[in-house]
Amino acid sequence: MDADATVLDDLSGFEFEDVMVEVFRKMGYRNVRQAERVADKGRDILMEEPRENGSPTAVVVECKHTDTVGRPVVQKLHSAVQTYDHPGPKRGMVATTGRFTRPAEEYAARVGRESGSTAIELFGGAKLREVGEEIGMDLYSGRIEIVCDETLSPPRDRDAVAEQLRTAARDVDNLDPSLVTASSVELTLLPVVYADTHVDAVFETSVGVVHRVDERDAVSILADRDGPHPLDDDVRLLVAQNADHTETVALDRYRDRFDAVDTERFGRTEAEYRDWITELQCDRFETTVRYTGDNNVTYTKSCRPRESDVSIDSLRPVYVPGIDARLELGEYAYEHGYFTGTRGSVVANGAFDDCVHCGGDGPLTYCTNCGSINCADHIETERVEGEPVCTGCAVTESFLFNTKYFYNRENLERFRAEYDAMPFYRKAMENPVLAGAAVLVVGLLLFALLALVI
Repeated sequence: MDADATVLDDLSGFEFEDVMVEVFRKMGYRNVRQAERVADKGRDILMEEPRENGSPTAVVVECKHTDTVGRPVVQKLHSAVQTYDHPGPKRGMVATTGRFTRPAEEYAARVGRESGSTAIELFGGAKLREVGEEIGMDLYSGRIEIVCDETLSPPRDRDAVAEQLRTAARDVDNLDPSLVTASSVELTLLPVVYADTHVDAVFETSVGVVHRVDERDAVSILADRDGPHPLDDDVRLLVAQNADHTETVALDRYRDRFDAVDTERFGRTEAEYRDWITELQCDRFETTVRYTGDNNVTYTKSCRPRESDVSIDSLRPVYVPGIDARLELGEYAYEHGYFTGTRGSVVANGAFDDCVHCGGDGPLTYCTNCGSINCADHIETERVEGEPVCTGCAVTESFLFNTKYFYNRENLERFRAEYDAMPFYRKAMENPVLAGAAVLVVGLLLFALLALVI
């Protein structure tokens, strides 16, 4: 984890208040100060919210460093705001690293609707995380997300990334792997939850057991803020193979190796991921079976495991290093992305997988003239050099009804001079198809003449 990050779980209640003072100051509140820490009267922080017209609004804040905040806390703050001596408008706010209960939310909403009442704002952990990002404060809280400091091992250095690129380049014809090197390398630590599950479900009817599930399964899910998503099979296998070969996140060291380093945050708590994985396994093993009843009639039964049929033996958060390498070849720039660990890697988007002209795959060839990667439909042979050249950069001209391809106009002019000096039979060979057809026609004519003579 970044050394500049603040892990809210590790703070005392007073230390949390100190952090919130800094948060409010960065948010633009004025005259932010802490109330006396003795004889708590329901207000921990006092501050003012500027208004365009009129005197500022006084804001009385109650800080709660806890998992959940219930209605009594909101009621207590409401009373404290009402008795707070301030000549202008005033309102209250409850700030917490956790969440608010439904009764607390309903009470705050009712207070806000009542005419002439003092509004109470609920500032929960999720909002605190979002505001922290906006104001440049890295705030972590296990009450609103998984806090993780373990990762599969990133590449040891840029040479390891270069080797990945050279390996990919070996599949491209005419491309010298030694020329392939990254101009920039970015590392992103992707949040993943790895779980060992056991699904044990029995489905019975009047005729007895008609279906049974007894499966142990390792599940890996992408756990970013967009919501849990199952990983592709190859990435899931990468996580499983490297689960026992991890290291402590060391962002400062990674920044010395790479041009940019980013850590994506876990978007939910461990409990929420457990619930999601349980539902995922229920969906996975749901099936419909056919069975014959005592009356010899065939029936169908939908068999879906219950949540209680799914046990999660272990759940482990871990980061998976994602590498985005940029390289330049001639006039073209390529992006190569892959996931990696100590044991193997998985390519997400290959730099040399597709033709730059049509996106086609299949056998690919490198054009040294412009730096492009090309499929068979977009690669030709340069007439003077005899090397591959792509249809995108080649200079072309027709000779004896046959199109020739050249690196540049200089090579074209050079060939023109050679062509003009060629004897006719040599010129004819510049269009083998036409020359072959001509030979065939002449042969047929000679055969016909011989037939007439005979």
